[in-house]
Amino acid sequence: MEGYVTRFALLLCTIAASDSTQTCEPKEVNDNPWVYASEMAIGCWTSFVRDDTAEVHILNLNFATLHYMFSINMTNVKPMNLIVTSLDKAYGLCNINKEVHIYVSSNSTIDLLTNGNLGSNVHILHIPTQNEELVKWAKQKFGGVTSFTTIRNPITITLTGTRGIKPGSPDCTLENEDASEKQFINIEKISSSFKSCSPSHQNRSEDAELHIINIPENSSIRNVLLRVDTKETSVFLRGPQGTTWTFLNPQHAKFSSNNDILLPAFTQRIPPLFTLSSDNAEDVQRKTLDHFKAATFTSYTEIRLADTMIQLVLGQKDNILNKAMTSEVPKPDPSATIPMPLLMQLYTSPDYISPLDPNTKVQSDKRIYAEISGHTLGGFVLTIKVIRCFVQSKGSCPVEKPLNFITESCSFDSCPNSTRLSFSLDQLQELTSTTWDLECVVELCSSKHCGAGGRVKRNLEVSQPCLQPPTPPCFDFGLPGVLGIAFGGFLIGVLLIGALWFIKIKTGYPTGLDISSTAASLPRCPCSGAKRQPVSTNPSPSENSSANASIGSTQSTPTSSMA
Repeated sequence: MEGYVTRFALLLCTIAASDSTQTCEPKEVNDNPWVYASEMAIGCWTSFVRDDTAEVHILNLNFATLHYMFSINMTNVKPMNLIVTSLDKAYGLCNINKEVHIYVSSNSTIDLLTNGNLGSNVHILHIPTQNEELVKWAKQKFGGVTSFTTIRNPITITLTGTRGIKPGSPDCTLENEDASEKQFINIEKISSSFKSCSPSHQNRSEDAELHIINIPENSSIRNVLLRVDTKETSVFLRGPQGTTWTFLNPQHAKFSSNNDILLPAFTQRIPPLFTLSSDNAEDVQRKTLDHFKAATFTSYTEIRLADTMIQLVLGQKDNILNKAMTSEVPKPDPSATIPMPLLMQLYTSPDYISPLDPNTKVQSDKRIYAEISGHTLGGFVLTIKVIRCFVQSKGSCPVEKPLNFITESCSFDSCPNSTRLSFSLDQLQELTSTTWDLECVVELCSSKHCGAGGRVKRNLEVSQPCLQPPTPPCFDFGLPGVLGIAFGGFLIGVLLIGALWFIKIKTGYPTGLDISSTAASLPRCPCSGAKRQPVSTNPSPSENSSANASIGSTQSTPTSSMA
């Protein structure tokens, strides 16, 4: 009995140990091996430089605690006018050179100390503290603004000797930005509050990663911009109610969240796919495994920041921080297209079985069938809607022709993430070009809301149909036709014979004979209307003898017959 109890206890321990390997306990970390977070704050970056080659920079400093201490290093910079402003009480030590001039508001709560005898380079003026008004004041005093940077809880701010201008407009327009993109400034801050862990045993392949990002309920984060730099990745996103996740490149991952999700080209939010009120790490991890039907996950990250908007980069284990710092993350543009990979395949028959080779020529009098397909974004089902199609000839003088198309019906099971259409190339028969680019503009739709999906293009080789001389119609008669013609000919012959017989009965003479000459030789013919010719009274001897002989023979015939 004790042996059975021991075995049962060991079994329970084994199950518990196996179950615990599916989750992990997050710990405080300074550098997350998978997720890099950067703060999004108000700022600008322009190409403005004064005529004296001096740049104009504004630092807007925010501190979480009172009596904060920080330092500014600008010993190797080019000529600069630096405006420092803050609403919090702080103390700063400035290491500058003689070509740097610092401007501080007379109402500022920041006390700045300079190195050496450069205290005269710090100017205290009546400067506005409101951001827009501050930019306006700087434009009036210096002619423009090179950059405006908001920094939270800095320890050390270092302005390098790198030129601080950005190609483009010289006008400063304040908007949310990532200050780490400004290569002329290095910022050392208090480490972000990260908790991270990974299961001790991972059986998932490297090309099928599963990452978890959890924002606890007591966090102030409500807007998250997310970029995924790995392929074949699934992401589980959990945040407080009211949080919005904006995917900058949704084609690189499958994602699911208990919050609203925004795609770059959609104004309509994608609603939550599940509910999860608990922010407990173990609960979130188990929910992830159940939702994706997975045995384990790659990483778990818990973010606690005081900012309302942050930007996250989910990338490879190596050099993720350097990659995020040196690459500019695109900002969401409502008018941009969804970067969804699209493919157009052509067919010559409506069964859509045998695709057309791109180098095969199609006769312009034939109807072409096309299928446009694409991959899903983040696992969401998006339908493809074709807006217009056109062809453009290749060459030095391209010609563009619109194509009228008909949408072909297709069930969802037969056409997942695709649409079908057909069109005719009749209008290309009069053109000499044979090589064309076929292009269609599409939209991607979720429910009743659509966004620009971009264009899909492919090569099209067209040949003109062979023109043959017209041939006379050929009638193919079968056996019934031959019999009908023969019987009809027979009836026509019978009718003609009957007509001739009727004429003979009515006239007494067959048609085709000379009635006048016949009547002359038959004196008793009652039907003869011809006059007799007068007979000469004095015939010649020869004629008389001939006539007498003839008469005699004529007269003798009846006698002999009677005899």
